Amino acid sequence: MKYLCLIYTDPSGWDRLSPEQREAGMAAYMAYGEGLKKANQYVMAQRLQPPSAATVVRVRDGKVSTTDGPFLETKEQLGGYYLVQANDLNEAIQIAARCPGAQHGSVEVRPLAEM
Repeated sequence: MKYLCLIYTDPSGWDRLSPEQREAGMAAYMAYGEGLKKANQYVMAQRLQPPSAATVVRVRDGKVSTTDGPFLETKEQLGGYYLVQANDLNEAIQIAARCPGAQHGSVEVRPLAEM
């Protein structure tokens, strides 16, 4: 079964890191991805642009409106995701717990619906 692991973090946290800390953080994510690939659990992953690059689209009474920036003013914003293959929710939770983002933010695990 496929699970989407949504990584939520404080987008300003990256700016507060030293270059060495950023390099270590990127290395941790690379190692995490490689581990998923070796375990045949990796499907795909992608980092997102910052929330300031977001555009919210709404349609009300047939009229389209857009708003720049994130929909919600919250401390943690969606920063990226991993789509993983797991036997069940418990395995998906274990996969998410190893994600570097779980150490400084949160990882939401959601099963994909079969179409």
